[in-house]
Amino acid sequence: MGSKYQESVRVWLPLWALMLEVVSIVLFFFFTSYSASVSEQKKLLRNYRDFQDVFIMATLGFGFLNTSLRRHCWSSIAFNLFLLALGVQLAVLLDGLLIEISLRKMVIDMPRIQRATMSAISVLISAGVVLGKVNLLQLVIMTLIEVTVFSATRLVGMNYLNMDNHVSMMYIHMFAAYFGLTVVCCLQKPLPNASEDKDQTATSPSLFTMLGTLFLWMFWPSFNSALLDIAEERKMAVFNTYYALAVSTVTAILMSALVHPKGKINMTHIHNAALAGGVVVGAPSNLIHYPWLAMVLGFLAGMISIGGVKYLQACLQQTLELHDTYGVHYTFGLPGLLGGIVNIVLMALQAQGIDKSTRGYQVLINVGALGFTIIMGVTSGLLTAE
Repeated sequence: MGSKYQESVRVWLPLWALMLEVVSIVLFFFFTSYSASVSEQKKLLRNYRDFQDVFIMATLGFGFLNTSLRRHCWSSIAFNLFLLALGVQLAVLLDGLLIEISLRKMVIDMPRIQRATMSAISVLISAGVVLGKVNLLQLVIMTLIEVTVFSATRLVGMNYLNMDNHVSMMYIHMFAAYFGLTVVCCLQKPLPNASEDKDQTATSPSLFTMLGTLFLWMFWPSFNSALLDIAEERKMAVFNTYYALAVSTVTAILMSALVHPKGKINMTHIHNAALAGGVVVGAPSNLIHYPWLAMVLGFLAGMISIGGVKYLQACLQQTLELHDTYGVHYTFGLPGLLGGIVNIVLMALQAQGIDKSTRGYQVLINVGALGFTIIMGVTSGLLTAE
């Protein structure tokens, strides 16, 4: 009995992926080493706690978040783990070879692994757009391109567009969302019947999807504060993320019941909108000094997410044949864009002792950095789809 999978997936993908892993091991042999510094070892405990939260988000949170497809439930968890493991290895190498622009041996420490894990999450977000429409080989190619381009985007942003480490990473939501949307927009239209069948959702896996949502909800404050070094800024980021998440969740549940003809709660809405609050305060989380502002942003994010999934998604699917499997555009893309705009406004308002011309120049640079991230996501998505 013949296999339903193509030869490229059955034979060449495992062989090619194994060779890729061998190349990765060789590169680690020549270009990496561990730190022997006593001071670094003392920081390990605190850094490991932060890394652990981010790692749980990546493995369990995003792993179970994308499990509602009828024919793609368990395999999506396996795909998530595989892409995460592959993406982290690539991101660690790029963090040293590209970000630091050095051929000397890079020191592998906990912050570097944490940054690599956060960078690899870009692929897990984009996968939520294309799952059910692509095979594992295409996901591997997408991982290699997306992680590389995102690292290059952060390099340009930090070195030439005056972005700090925190903001350049928080723009991951927009980059990943528009990367995935561009890829799916360029796929064959109309989609083959097999792909449409795989795109059908089921009710029972919704429990597993909710499990992923809960993990992401619990650990999102750690994600938003992970790259902040100043204790006060970390505290602000944690508090503001919790406020925004709480309000977006309440908004999501109430709006879901409001837009349903029978007043029922649609769990698909909750999976998306409950997380939008954490996304919207990602970039400005350390600049928000009043809890009410974080709550307003969470409220707006919840409204955008519910409205997008309920109304805008159907419009885009009919006009552009742009189908977003898990509503990534309304969970990550639009809330991330709103958060980026708020970050620019707050940076301008809180800039003290700076004349208007200099402040205007900084705003222009920040707007350019925001636009550059989106452009890189779309451009690299086009390259991947081709």
